[in-house]
Amino acid sequence: MFFRTKKSGPREYLQIVKNWREEGKVRQEVVATVGRLDELKRTGTLDNLLRSGIKYSEKLALFDGYERGATPPARDTKVGIPLIFGRLWEATGLRSVLSGLLGQRQFQFPVERAIFLTVLHRLTETGSDRSAEEWQKEYRIEGTGAISLHHLYRAMAWLGEKLPEEEQDVATPFSPRCTKDLVEEKLFEQKRDIFADLTLAFFDTTSIYFEGEGADLGERGNSKDHRPDLKQMVVGVVLDSGGRPLCSEMWPGNTADVTTLLPLTRRLQKRFGIGRLCIVADRGMIAENVIRTFHEKKIEYILGVRMRNQKEVRDEVIRRPGRYHEIPPEKRHNPLKVKEVILKGKRYIVCCNEEQAKKDARAREAILAGLEEKLSKGAKSLIGNKGYRKYLRMKRETITIDRDKIAREARYDGKWVLTTNTSLKADQVALQYKQLWMVEQAFRTIKSVLATRPIFHKRNETIRGHVFCSFLALVLMKELQDGLEKKGWKLEWDRLVRDLDHLKEMEIVTAGKEVIIRNELRGDTAKVFRAAGVVIPPAVRIVPQEDAPS
Repeated sequence: MFFRTKKSGPREYLQIVKNWREEGKVRQEVVATVGRLDELKRTGTLDNLLRSGIKYSEKLALFDGYERGATPPARDTKVGIPLIFGRLWEATGLRSVLSGLLGQRQFQFPVERAIFLTVLHRLTETGSDRSAEEWQKEYRIEGTGAISLHHLYRAMAWLGEKLPEEEQDVATPFSPRCTKDLVEEKLFEQKRDIFADLTLAFFDTTSIYFEGEGADLGERGNSKDHRPDLKQMVVGVVLDSGGRPLCSEMWPGNTADVTTLLPLTRRLQKRFGIGRLCIVADRGMIAENVIRTFHEKKIEYILGVRMRNQKEVRDEVIRRPGRYHEIPPEKRHNPLKVKEVILKGKRYIVCCNEEQAKKDARAREAILAGLEEKLSKGAKSLIGNKGYRKYLRMKRETITIDRDKIAREARYDGKWVLTTNTSLKADQVALQYKQLWMVEQAFRTIKSVLATRPIFHKRNETIRGHVFCSFLALVLMKELQDGLEKKGWKLEWDRLVRDLDHLKEMEIVTAGKEVIIRNELRGDTAKVFRAAGVVIPPAVRIVPQEDAPS
């Protein structure tokens, strides 16, 4: 039905007409003649009539309320981050694992929700739990409305809570077993089919400094943050061969990386029931005493070697003549050549990527060209530039280019050296270590997320819980990245988070109804929703208000 006007002489009448289709023709019938149009407008009868009918149309009621100023101020909240990662929180089993471990514990607040809130905060920005309390006010996060700062502290303390003495059998000398270990083990049990091939474990560490003393975990050590003035802790993360986070470890800040490998390996085998395990680690992890112990304990390893610093590698392994064996290229790697060298009972694999060798040579030539130009101008300040300094010879007041250093450096173009005690063929060893480079991309993300500074906690329990929430954020990140990869999409993480963070819903209450309006989708938001299996909220939806109590 619709309104129309009908002229009769000099006058114009307003009619209500209905139409329908019959035998292929449109039929019309006048339902009612409302009156003369000029009189209806002059007396306001038309306005009153239309307004009285608006209440039967929810959408028009919204606009009418806005026009009359009867609509209260709108309230908007961010929903993208909670929707996506709330779904993944369920899919990974984190909600069920935490709820199961909490059991009958009476905390008088939803601990699992407090942990979820903290993890969401890690995914969007780094910072303390104090900032998380303020941050949550902008988001619609299910079940967190009554959570305050002291609840977050108590939740962190529960995650880092030391287990009873009878459950400390696989603790390391550096850190006791805590609730967070149980969370990791339960997650592993739920996903054991995914983690079926755990014969390879990739290990890396970073350091996090404290604004305060940092309890027993706070010690001064080799600061990777270049803050030797502050106490720090060391955080280690273990990934499986697919780059999935398996577990995290925390040690006092003066613990050297090399001393953690052996106890970590034993702990992994006992915690996750792994019979055969091969540790793959980078050059910073290697030490002679560690390798000797690995041999004695029959623990398999593939370790990178510092070619320039280790004398026998630099002077003998690299120079050893012999044929390279070429590994056919695949999607995951460029053409690669390998050569096996046995020296003093140790097995070395020399790897060479010719494409990388050409890039190294070009980069060095560019540096030398710039160096010669600057030296011609007498630029002594070059000695402070590491890129230039390794090619210089300094004698009293004279600075010249050291051609011998250049020739020695050229020997390393496109090469890296591994040492291993496995029975794998040389090409398999090289490809497994190559996988570490891919996993290191995940570690770079890990280190940015683990930058949970500033840490103000003063107890070991809350410190461990605070950092563990960053590990849980990594679990969700990996889950989403896997979903995107299955769709064939490779999205830049920071941009992805910004796009999700842009998604808001505005709530307006009018005419007894709650109207929720979503803003536009930005960037790749739609792809993220599809990859996570989440339905995009409608642009407009109307939710009836609950009746007020009588």
